[in-house]
Amino acid sequence: MSAVPQPRQRLLLPMHAAHLDAVMDIEVGAYAFPWSRGNFVDSLAAGYDARVLYGDAGEILGYFVAMAGVDEMHLLNITVARGAWHQGHAQFMLGALAGLCRQRHARQLWLEVRESNDRARAIYRRHGFAEVGKRKGYYPAAQGRREDAVVMSLPIEGADRGLD
Repeated sequence: MSAVPQPRQRLLLPMHAAHLDAVMDIEVGAYAFPWSRGNFVDSLAAGYDARVLYGDAGEILGYFVAMAGVDEMHLLNITVARGAWHQGHAQFMLGALAGLCRQRHARQLWLEVRESNDRARAIYRRHGFAEVGKRKGYYPAAQGRREDAVVMSLPIEGADRGLD
C-alpha cells in the first residue's frame, strides 16, 4: 500500500441542459445575485463555450461559460461549488479555458469581477491576469445599489496569430 496521495481526478465536459439543475444549485449557493436558469439556457442556445467540471465521484464541482469573439474570448461565469473551494479547481478550469482560447486562436481572455471579490481577483492574478480597467456600476448590489467591476485580461501565449 502506498502512502503517496493519488492526484484528484477531474473531468471537464461540455455543459448541456441536463446539467442545469446541478449548475443552478452551485450558482445560487455561491452568489448573492446569481445568474438565472434563463441566462444559462440562453448561453447554451447561443453556442457559447460552456463546460462542467466533474470530480472523482461523478459530482459536478464547478463550471464556466465563455463567449468567443474576434481574436479574443470573454469569460462570462466561472464558479466552483462552495464545498470544493481551495482544491485548485478554479485554476484547473482557467488552464483548460486558456487551452480552449489557443484552439479558437484567441489572443486575449477577458473577464469582469466584482471589485469586492478579493478572493477571485487573487485567483485570477495568480493565473496571470492583469487588472486593466473598471466598469462603473456593472453589478447589482444590496439595497438597489450597483457595484463596480474590475476588468481583467490575460494574453494567450502560443495563440495562432493567423495571417499576421
